[in-house]
Amino acid sequence: MNLFTENIFMLLLELDNISSIFDQISAFISQLLENADALVFYSIGGNKGIPLIVLWLMTAGLFFTIRMQFINIRAFKHAIDVVLGKYDNPNDEGEVSHFQALATALSGTVGLGNIAGVAVAISLGGPGAAFWMTIAGLLGMTTKFVECTLAQKYRVLRLDGTIAGGPMYYLSIGFADLGLKKFGQILAVIFALFNILGVLGTSSIFQSNQSQVVVARVLPFFAEQSWIYGLIMVFIVGLVIIGGIQRIAGVAATIVPAMCGIYVFAALWVILANFTTIPGAFATIIQGAFAPQAMAGGFVGALIQGFRRATFSNEAGLGLAAIAHAAAKTDEPIREGIVALLEPFIDTVIISNMTALVVVITGAYNNPEFANIGGSELTLAAFSTVIPWFPSILAICVFLFAFSTIISSSYYGQVCWEYLFGNQNVIVYKLLFLMGIFVGAITNAEAVVKFSDSLKMTLALPSLLGAYFLCGKVATDLEKYMKRLQTGEMISVIKSL
Repeated sequence: MNLFTENIFMLLLELDNISSIFDQISAFISQLLENADALVFYSIGGNKGIPLIVLWLMTAGLFFTIRMQFINIRAFKHAIDVVLGKYDNPNDEGEVSHFQALATALSGTVGLGNIAGVAVAISLGGPGAAFWMTIAGLLGMTTKFVECTLAQKYRVLRLDGTIAGGPMYYLSIGFADLGLKKFGQILAVIFALFNILGVLGTSSIFQSNQSQVVVARVLPFFAEQSWIYGLIMVFIVGLVIIGGIQRIAGVAATIVPAMCGIYVFAALWVILANFTTIPGAFATIIQGAFAPQAMAGGFVGALIQGFRRATFSNEAGLGLAAIAHAAAKTDEPIREGIVALLEPFIDTVIISNMTALVVVITGAYNNPEFANIGGSELTLAAFSTVIPWFPSILAICVFLFAFSTIISSSYYGQVCWEYLFGNQNVIVYKLLFLMGIFVGAITNAEAVVKFSDSLKMTLALPSLLGAYFLCGKVATDLEKYMKRLQTGEMISVIKSL
């Protein structure tokens, strides 16, 4: 063996060793991420028990609903009036309207979970999961109210005229008012850091990846040329996020009504086509919600899956929507909180239930023909029983859902980045975010997405701690606000402008 051949041989051995080392590192990281996921979603009662994080969110929703005297019901009509612009004052500080703030927050929650996640919940927990999903959505309305009111109450006006708010600020500023400055700052940093990591993984990579898969089914070109899809998504997202919250909110205000309208229209088409089975479907859902069987489809299984799906869908308790609502034009924090309570209603009570009804009414969830499929494929199969060309509609919906979620999440991560590192190097964050979109389109970074999703759920810990500590101030402000609303004081003020 000559010297050249020997060197080549040694180099190949080194490469093989390096490859082995990378495999070991990859296996270690995967195991670490699995352990992190198991810790975050630790369940009481084993694999079929209730995850602690979901119990934490359920308890918060129930507590706040009672503490705020069912504001989710008694202020519902007022919330609609505010969104319709009846209380808008262009002279108020802020960057976006009430409707734009709502649309931005909705664009971050209405997404693939409403299509795939609901079908999974019904597959695992039975039709009764839809009932408990609805209950969780109604309770989540009050949680959103508290979070977004606090975001408005403790928001910061920057020197350049822009607004910054969210859990980071009501944790740091609000806790300082309570004499717990250090504790609040620690919680604020944890929230901001975990949200950045979660956004870079879950929102950019996951949304891009899943939308590419669905779109490629309708347009096979993108199945083999996924990098082109990635570049297209990066380009259009980049055009939007470079304009900040005002452009994001403007785009969201256009996209959200359209994408929700398309999906709900298609769902109603399927439901009305099976009109005679509607009473039976509702009976099946109610019976399944309280079924005593000790199995996945029984009471406990239905409750767990329903609450878990609602939690993942509307994100009540995670504090993310509060970042968008902090930028709304208003001098009434309670008013913006009331607007925010519409989100879980639209996301979970309406849109997620549309999916649930379609899956139950068509019988897709227990059809042996669909026994080996789940998620978006099960939803697609259910819709296709009535609308054969539904895959094309689904591809449009999924693209819009993914795109809207990406642009709103980018803003959430950006505000957290600026809280930690200032706005001088925010371009670094935007480049990382856009890079994640491209990576998601061409790969399936499952471990990263799973870990990011775990980080995202842990946001509920600091966010809700802040809400618990500060909810007394919200309750006091709410009582004063409702008295002024009932006496007509607010209407007279608006008319005088």
